[in-house]
Amino acid sequence: MRFSLPPARACVLVLSAVTAVGAIASSHREAPSIAGMPKLDATDFYMFRSYEAGRQDFVTLIANYQPDQSPYGGPNYFTMDPNGLYEIHLDTDGNAVEDITFQFRFKNTLRDIQLPIAGKQVSIPLVQAGGISAPNQATSNLRETYTLNIVRGDRRKGKVEAVTKAGGGTEFDKPTDNIGDKTFGGPTGYASYANQHLYTVNIPGCATQGRVFVGQRKDPFSVALGQVFDLINLNPVGSSSANPDALAGKNVTTLALEVPISCITTAGQPIVGGWTTASVRQGRLIASPPKSGHGTTAINGGAWAQVSRLGMPLVNEVVIGLKDKDRFNSSKPQDDAQFADYVTNPTLPALVQTLFQAPAPTNFPRTDLVAAFLTGVEGVNKPANVKASEMLRLNTSIAPTIKANQSNLGVLGNDLAGFPNGRRPGDDVVDAELRVAMGVLCVATGASDTLKVGCKPADAPAGSAPLTDGAAQSPAEFPDAFPYLNTPLPGSTSASAAR
Repeated sequence: MRFSLPPARACVLVLSAVTAVGAIASSHREAPSIAGMPKLDATDFYMFRSYEAGRQDFVTLIANYQPDQSPYGGPNYFTMDPNGLYEIHLDTDGNAVEDITFQFRFKNTLRDIQLPIAGKQVSIPLVQAGGISAPNQATSNLRETYTLNIVRGDRRKGKVEAVTKAGGGTEFDKPTDNIGDKTFGGPTGYASYANQHLYTVNIPGCATQGRVFVGQRKDPFSVALGQVFDLINLNPVGSSSANPDALAGKNVTTLALEVPISCITTAGQPIVGGWTTASVRQGRLIASPPKSGHGTTAINGGAWAQVSRLGMPLVNEVVIGLKDKDRFNSSKPQDDAQFADYVTNPTLPALVQTLFQAPAPTNFPRTDLVAAFLTGVEGVNKPANVKASEMLRLNTSIAPTIKANQSNLGVLGNDLAGFPNGRRPGDDVVDAELRVAMGVLCVATGASDTLKVGCKPADAPAGSAPLTDGAAQSPAEFPDAFPYLNTPLPGSTSASAAR
């Protein structure tokens, strides 16, 4: 049951809630500036112990970019920005500063396939001139490649070394996006083609080889966006009905890396923090007219400027205030004290209380949210001598849970290998974070505060409520093998040709 409010106040509160909750599609267009730079927009970040059979000694890192990719998005589809720098950072000692960074840089090479038309060679308008079944095929008009470096120490001043293919070479092919069944030889053709872009790699400083895959995948995130944008047209505390996943028909671009645990942990410290960023050069000049070629409209220069940041899901959407969203995207974890009030005195629980009569927690500062977002939870994923900062944290000493036994609520479902101890594709972080915001950790810790989150059950009257957006996320929806995400949706299917 909702409150009866004076019309003017009700309007202000509902619109405020849409601002705070409406972008709850993880990091899809979460800040004003990044909404205009979709190629650099990080949508989700995952970090978990690999649960593929025989790979339990590895950690999988997945950074997804470019939200809202419609499968039919030709003729240019969704190449990455060749002028951008995409990075995954790891903090191995809890001091909020990166110790290891993996850097991805992209390049587009136009083959410029031409056809003889009435005695003239004329360039084709498509990225393919026929079927594609292998990397860098002659029928592929545009080849997208990338390089991968590892940096130890400061991301800009540390030692930079190239990650190489098992057979040698530093240039990796990225598969063409899933144009459709005809281009890739039928319904199963794209999966076979994309799998040829899964590489075993040599990582400098690591005794064991890792794996990398970069390419389009079906968007793994599930959320009832339509209902949320429609003035929160659902009741998260009173309804168990299912709502449609607004991203069910969308793809994303995935940067997936599997690294040995022994390569990213230090002695006596099994907990690793991680986040992903994207940066561009500070200066950009637009060429007018541009040169003939592909992506030749601008000249870029100057220092790198970070424009996207993502660690824990939903932070910039439902925690950071609208005025500071761009600032957060450009910031580093070591400077997160500037955003502390958004965690210790959050607005989202107050909005839920006003709109849905669910009592907000009464403990201030919200030390339970500090544990969830800034330090890790005691006995689960809190490093020794941690500096409070926002990032995803994973305790690599906790064994992975096989897919069949995973709980989509992770730690809240008694599955310590899941969110917020890292994050797996099947973890329902929307439901989990709604419950954390309303005080579930206060309830879980008990009167004696066994989790040491600084609150007790009485502080969170709605802390045990089964809050949900109704768009379920399930481990069963995903494969249990690297890169763990589903084949992207095709722009056209064989069935459509038969109609």
